Amino acid sequence: MGPGHPECPERLDAIEDRLLVTGLDLALERYEAPPAALADIELAHTRLHIAALRGLHDWLLEDMEAGGPPYSQIDPDTAINAYTWPAALRAAGAAIAATDAVMAGEIENAFCAVRPPGHHATRDKAMGFCFFNNVAIAAKYALQRYNLQRVAVVDFDVHHGNGTEDILAGDPRALMVGIFQHPFYPYSGEHPAGPNMLNVPVPAYTRGMEIREIIDVTWMPRLEEFKPELIFVSAGFDAHREDDMGQLGMTEQDYAWITMRIKDVARRFSNGRIVSCLEGGYALSALARSVEAHLRVLADV
Repeated sequence: MGPGHPECPERLDAIEDRLLVTGLDLALERYEAPPAALADIELAHTRLHIAALRGLHDWLLEDMEAGGPPYSQIDPDTAINAYTWPAALRAAGAAIAATDAVMAGEIENAFCAVRPPGHHATRDKAMGFCFFNNVAIAAKYALQRYNLQRVAVVDFDVHHGNGTEDILAGDPRALMVGIFQHPFYPYSGEHPAGPNMLNVPVPAYTRGMEIREIIDVTWMPRLEEFKPELIFVSAGFDAHREDDMGQLGMTEQDYAWITMRIKDVARRFSNGRIVSCLEGGYALSALARSVEAHLRVLADV
């Protein structure tokens, strides 16, 4: 995104360092993220959107080789560079590969430590640091490739997953539940786009214990009624109280609790199958500790 931008490479470095320092890396099995096939990306995005990003990538690459600027602004918050295209392909590819591994029974669940994030990318637009919607692509892929009847998306990022809603709204095979600060970027979600969307906007400065109670009252009955065969998680950690991207008051203990609630649903209805993808989280220490808490629950360590 460019120097000084919060969506920076150091985010993944902080997570990796935390896993090494705590020894949690020894409990994890690692997979390399392959590039996603364009046909799979087309399950969630228009061909025009994909072609526009590819064309911008090719132009930037040629321009950079000729001494031109390395970045191009898509919107005031989102920039693309000559290496964004392959990174975005691998971010989506990670979610797809994780879906394959989980569905094959190789692993029970997976966490995709990916950049760029995805949940703001709509069917035909890149925005909010996002280019392809990793979770929505994987959800659509699971429905088509494995002929599933019910997949759920759980989104606890501080921002509403407007892109995921845009792609999945109205599909009775998908249920999306989300909690997010409102009013706040992207200033959406107050009025759900379809009956399969359970949006829970909360005001700034809502604390973790309040969020836990809201989740128990709203998410859990809906998820239990839906009985998902596979659960996807848009795991944004920018609602942490140390993250000034938003103004919510969550802690790593709250993220562990949410993960336990998701895992309980997965064990009862989904054979434990969960695919979690990193979204937001920009205070590096808080991000790393929160991902650790999330992974400890997923890995039972």
